[in-house]
Amino acid sequence: MQRRTLLASATAATAALATPALLRAQNLPPIRLWVGVTPGGSTDTIAREIAPQMGQALGRNVVVENRSGAGGNLAADQVAKSVPDGSHLLVSFTGHSINASLYKNLPFDPVADFTPLTQLSSSTSVLVANPDQPYKDLASLLAYARANPGKLSFGLGGIGSSVHLAGEAFKLQAKVFIVNIPYRGTAPAIADVVAGTLPLMFAPVGNTRGLIQAGKLRALGTTGLQRLPQFPDVPAIAEQLPGFQSQAWFGLFGPARMAPDLVKRISDAARAAVRSDSIRKRLEADAGVAVGSSPEEFAAFVKADIPRWAELVRYANATPG
Repeated sequence: MQRRTLLASATAATAALATPALLRAQNLPPIRLWVGVTPGGSTDTIAREIAPQMGQALGRNVVVENRSGAGGNLAADQVAKSVPDGSHLLVSFTGHSINASLYKNLPFDPVADFTPLTQLSSSTSVLVANPDQPYKDLASLLAYARANPGKLSFGLGGIGSSVHLAGEAFKLQAKVFIVNIPYRGTAPAIADVVAGTLPLMFAPVGNTRGLIQAGKLRALGTTGLQRLPQFPDVPAIAEQLPGFQSQAWFGLFGPARMAPDLVKRISDAARAAVRSDSIRKRLEADAGVAVGSSPEEFAAFVKADIPRWAELVRYANATPG
């Protein structure tokens, strides 16, 4: 009985010591991952995938907040103007680099007003069409577009996204005129391609793979230099337009002036999450690659990425619309 009493006392003492820390974690406000697109897109998906694992590692609830509009700039501005205590983070995408030249009067500096935490992943996109369209492959699409300038349209899942400029690069290199139709998110644009009210769009593989396999969308080409193992019968666009390539990336940012120890804790949690087997395998299935770079590596990547996209924005004379 004496041993049992001692064990019970030790357990109670341990619980008493742990309780204040647990209560502090529970009483802290949640970490908000701001996403500048509507639910259902690739950026939203990866944010929702990393949130639970980040929450476990950081001892706080992590929730996803969607604030779509202006090519992701509304969510970015929300984070840029937040207190740098780690409670407001931005899960962004290639548009973060593109918007630096696409928008002339941003309310924030895409480099100076943010703390890069990690590049989460990169991915290849796919050019999809409604199956009832008269073109059945990339060659016949190019022939149709050249014979019917302005008759076709591309759905844009987001102004300033990589799929937006993939379409611009495609039109420039192919020398075709295809009208842009902006949407507030990837999912509604895909729905219109499936319904036949929109003929074409570049879209993430993850949002279209099941629809392609079900025959509700036709894949005409992919944006990497090589064919994807998920779609070995779908040519890379580079097979018709040599050198064509367009890759998307997704990354995690905080506001500027975050403390170094906080940067490390949050970056480590996000990197571990995106490199976990479940997320890594899901990314690979959707033609994505888990990256999980260091804050320093991601900062250097963003600084180099901005002028790369700026060149295409200027050449295409792309505007937000």
